[in-house]
Amino acid sequence: MADYIYGKNTIQEAIKAKHRVHEVYLNKRNKEKEASFTKELKQNGISFKFVDKVELDQLVKGNHQGIIAKVEPYNYYSIDEILNDAVKKDEDPFLLILDGLEDPHNLGAIMRTADACGVHGIIIPKNRSVSLNATVAKLSSGAIEYVKVTKVTNITRTIKELKKKGIWIAGTDLDTSVTYKNSDYKLPLALVIGNEGKGISRLVKDNCDFLVKLPMKGKISSLNASVAAGILMYEIYSQRSL
Repeated sequence: MADYIYGKNTIQEAIKAKHRVHEVYLNKRNKEKEASFTKELKQNGISFKFVDKVELDQLVKGNHQGIIAKVEPYNYYSIDEILNDAVKKDEDPFLLILDGLEDPHNLGAIMRTADACGVHGIIIPKNRSVSLNATVAKLSSGAIEYVKVTKVTNITRTIKELKKKGIWIAGTDLDTSVTYKNSDYKLPLALVIGNEGKGISRLVKDNCDFLVKLPMKGKISSLNASVAAGILMYEIYSQRSL
């Protein structure tokens, strides 16, 4: 089995991260334009071939910009592997729990910010959730190569297991009186981000240790999931960097 990823920057990041790239397919109309890129592929021992755009269109649904790579499937990790990374870095764990996120564009954007903010890993449910795919890889701008992701059967059960390991669970809720700026994040932490339309499920929210809100002035009552996640991740990062 193999995955397909697209976009030059995404593929170059995969090569840099030593992700196994089986073959690269390029639009045959771009031979001169991609001369330096094909030279890079040769230097890394990666085979490539020029094909018709129609053939590229059949491999992926997104805007591939004339470059697609066939790569080894992306790995999922265990929670213990993610927590061990934090131990090796001598840092308090910083995890994201995505409660039913469905849009691959959101996951890709979240992974990009997670990498920038030092998140050790992302937890997603096995069912009714987005998985790692070509769109996520593209939108993450290569962060998919560095941010570990784990799939779990039950988010609520996983939260309870994390609590036993001394990790605090933070969620978001419009009805709480505590704004995100007025909480202390300098502790072992897992931040829950909810579904794009429904937010955090009731059972997951009930198992959070504390809830915060992002104050808003306009008439729209919620932010895009990746935007909300980005604001919260940077607040956590900034507090921990002091």
